[in-house]
Amino acid sequence: MFKLRPYQKEAVEAVYEHLRMRDDNPCVVLPTGTGKSLCIAQIVSDAVQKWSGRVLILAHVKELLEQNADKIQALCPELDVGVYSAGLNSRDTDHAVIVAGIQSVYTRACELGPWDLIVIDESHLLNSDSEDSMYKSFLNDMKIINPHVRLIGMTATPFRMKGGLICKPENLLNHICYEAGLKEMIAQGYLSPLVSRAGRAEARFDGLHVRGGEFISSEVESLMDNSQLVDAACREIVRLTQERNSVLIFTASVEHCNHVAEKIAAYSGTECGIVAGSTSPGLRAEIIARFKGEEVPADFFSSKAPLKYLANVNVLTTGFDATNTDCIVLLRPTNSAGLLVQMVGRGTRLHPGKKDCLILDYGGNIMRHGPVDMIQVKEPGNGNGEAPAKKCPECLALIHAAYMTCPECGYKFPPPESKKITAHAESTGVLSGQVNYFDYEVHGVEYSVHHKRGAPDDAPKTMRIEYCTGFNRYESEWVCPEHSGYARRKFEAWWKRRSKIASPDNAIEAVRLAEDGALAKPSKIIIKSVAGEKFVNIADYELGELPDYCLEPGWNDLSEQERSGVFSCDDYDDDDIPF
Repeated sequence: MFKLRPYQKEAVEAVYEHLRMRDDNPCVVLPTGTGKSLCIAQIVSDAVQKWSGRVLILAHVKELLEQNADKIQALCPELDVGVYSAGLNSRDTDHAVIVAGIQSVYTRACELGPWDLIVIDESHLLNSDSEDSMYKSFLNDMKIINPHVRLIGMTATPFRMKGGLICKPENLLNHICYEAGLKEMIAQGYLSPLVSRAGRAEARFDGLHVRGGEFISSEVESLMDNSQLVDAACREIVRLTQERNSVLIFTASVEHCNHVAEKIAAYSGTECGIVAGSTSPGLRAEIIARFKGEEVPADFFSSKAPLKYLANVNVLTTGFDATNTDCIVLLRPTNSAGLLVQMVGRGTRLHPGKKDCLILDYGGNIMRHGPVDMIQVKEPGNGNGEAPAKKCPECLALIHAAYMTCPECGYKFPPPESKKITAHAESTGVLSGQVNYFDYEVHGVEYSVHHKRGAPDDAPKTMRIEYCTGFNRYESEWVCPEHSGYARRKFEAWWKRRSKIASPDNAIEAVRLAEDGALAKPSKIIIKSVAGEKFVNIADYELGELPDYCLEPGWNDLSEQERSGVFSCDDYDDDDIPF
């Protein structure tokens, strides 16, 4: 008999507690690779052997049906497991446990007879906004046969592209009875760590339109299947995956997939497999077996060597199990948080010799949805989403994204470059708390005094430093010459590293001295970015030589009012100041 891990035991017990105490239907959320099949096997075994019940397991693709049937039979050899699927040429009906394809059975409830439990694997595929969906149609018929039938959902992502969360009072599944976090499972050693490539490039997809909750596929294909982009991205992918063993690539279309495979093969000198919806079942099985490193018989012309690279189009997401995958490449954008988690989840399983899984995101997906362990789904159409904002590069005011002219300073924004995209993987951390460091050349630096909006006139002022790191790109930091304690000591250390003269006592004098050349000029800054956190920190600097600077006679005799007449406070948005 198999043995459950502690969290799997908790999940199964949570299901039983829900069925005992509530009349609605529970859902278990476990990250990809944490063993939902074992939980299903335990529930099935208990239902049949302890309570003399019958269990029907529903899924949507034949690969999942085969996996579930094989795993349950292997884990519970004493059980009578059948399969009902047109695609698998099997129509078993009289077994205590049947694994079935929803497409094959949704009109055949009477043929299958009564069931006590129905388990829906990968239940994020439930169509929550369609009253005549196959799942709902089947369950309605099944309730006529057995009014007491109970439904259990299993998924790694309890939300859909549209319709929001799958668990609602009006849906088939109503309550998440147990959920294990991705980051928690990684920390406990049950899943492979995820790492992202540290880069600076920014992908912009603001010209894409959404239909049915997802970006329009023709627009995505037009954007991504650009010869220069494909060439440059594939060249970088090969370079970044030299130390990787099994690289799974998600592409935007069949044509895009073919072009990517051609370039990967050209730059790597090795074959890149292709799996699309039109790939024949036999060829698909062979390609996947080669990618997994399994032995495949040679044909008349060549041996079937293992595949390091495998590109696919909307196929190898839900249910694909290749534990050796140690790099996921997202060469497509998605507006679906669930699809992002599913794609990344293909690399979370443990495998001998696998240290971690590298995520290369060329679709701006992590930036769009956030770290995959912190995704929060907004319900559609509730009108409560935050209005988009942008920063004016001249006065740095945060304004609504619809403005073409800054209402604060009059700066005119250039027309949006809706299809600007780089050939570099995005740098955003794939897990919350993941730390990345980026080096930026400094092209200029500006100093100003900041007085917190709404604060009394005698409140301590701060000194703001703006580092220009590119065209209309700035990084900010604040230091506190007028504060006490740690903030003042931090400012003194900051000043001492840049100047031979003593640190000033107020922000106005600090700005005047900085503008007058008392500080060493920075040539580079090192940014620390923590995924899931709003603000970045300047972790270190490269500075020029300390200047030989002498204070002008009489400066300290000026009153603060006289000094402030020369250096006015800026009006920076306090919401973007990290203290």
